Amino acid sequence: MPNYAPWILLHLFLFPFVAAQMPGFISLDCGGVNSYTDDTGLQWSPDDKFLFGQRANISAPASTNRQYATVRYFPADSRKYCYTLNVRTRTRYLVRATFLYGNFDNSNVYPKFDLSLGPTPWSTIVVSDAYTPEIVELVLLASQPTLSVCVSNASTGMPFISTLELRQFNGSVYYTQSETRFLLSLAARINFGAESNDSIRYPDDPFDRIWQSDSIKRANYLVDVAPGTEKISTTSPIYVGFDEMPPQKVMKTAVVGQNGTLTYRLDLEGFPANAWAFSYLAEIEDLPPDETRKFKLFIPGRPEVSKPTIDVQENAGGKNRMYEPGFWNISLPFVFSFGLRRTNDSSRGPILNALEIYKYLEINLGSLDAITMASFASNYPQAVWAQEGGDPCLPASWTWVQCSADPQPRVVSIMLSGKGITGNIPSELTKLPSLVELCQVLLIFYRDVIFITSEETSMDM
Repeated sequence: MPNYAPWILLHLFLFPFVAAQMPGFISLDCGGVNSYTDDTGLQWSPDDKFLFGQRANISAPASTNRQYATVRYFPADSRKYCYTLNVRTRTRYLVRATFLYGNFDNSNVYPKFDLSLGPTPWSTIVVSDAYTPEIVELVLLASQPTLSVCVSNASTGMPFISTLELRQFNGSVYYTQSETRFLLSLAARINFGAESNDSIRYPDDPFDRIWQSDSIKRANYLVDVAPGTEKISTTSPIYVGFDEMPPQKVMKTAVVGQNGTLTYRLDLEGFPANAWAFSYLAEIEDLPPDETRKFKLFIPGRPEVSKPTIDVQENAGGKNRMYEPGFWNISLPFVFSFGLRRTNDSSRGPILNALEIYKYLEINLGSLDAITMASFASNYPQAVWAQEGGDPCLPASWTWVQCSADPQPRVVSIMLSGKGITGNIPSELTKLPSLVELCQVLLIFYRDVIFITSEETSMDM
């Protein structure tokens, strides 16, 4: 039997020691040692029950949030290291992971490693600045009672994580017809007309989405701005109680094209790809009865998107009410340029309050033997080897399992040496159609019952 390099899935059920201030909220301070409530009212808990990896402090600037002051890091080896979160099935969640390097290892080697959600590849984390956090988010429909977030496969430096957050959505927020087959990976969430560089999140957004300011200056982010673009705001309440329910604070600001046009260009990481893309609009100016604000969307090379005419106040059913036009599934390029243009019969230029774009990520269904193997492992709740969790085969096999190379792998070999298993062979092993080998155990037949002893040998099945 070949000696396979071990890949270990380390899992952690968080709810027993995480105090959630809202249903479905988990805020994990990786490498932290104490629980605390931050300035926004979010309750953070340390991952001190996580027995693997090491914690490190970083020499962050004084303005850095407390949750970024520590990291948990792992060896740059062939293993994967995962947190497993309890969730409610048939419920949508936002999952957010952040990575602030801060030269925690005193090497000044910027890490690069992979991030996955269970068997599904999520993102490659590439640190480009020691004190700028890399933030990635997914929106998903939970199909199982747990989900696993894993780091692995470091090509430079060591894999690490600063925070891990889970936010539960209500009702049909971010519903898509393909949500059982695709995840939504955040590409852009922008607050237009922002009054500062600060992001907007909880408690202004009850779902704790992070809305980035359009005032931030960085390469290839909201460039090619049309002349005559101006920021406006209102103190009046905005009705946002439907669809994706963006926060009122975001909808109270906007940009308008005083010269008749709004234009922007930004890079979309991981594109070209199919996307979920929606804008959030609300008329927040007082228009005289004889004035109108009508405009069309323009994307270079996509004339079909310019057909509908948008009249925000009419489409929304009045002033200070949200209207959410967009596309459930549209192909977008890496360099994304778009514009809003006033129609000939409009007296006012276009308006834009906010924008969200998500990339569709196809869900990897994992091994066909996942349920059977999970049932088998559950027979040994006190054994560390049986607690690896996640899919038994993808993105890498459990340390005591070997799998086929099929797109949906099958378990072909199980290695139980040193596992302390005695007694009858568990019935689950008879339900693995591709299992051809049980390694390092002795099977004894006595009165038509198969027993396992701890003596080490091997056999083919």
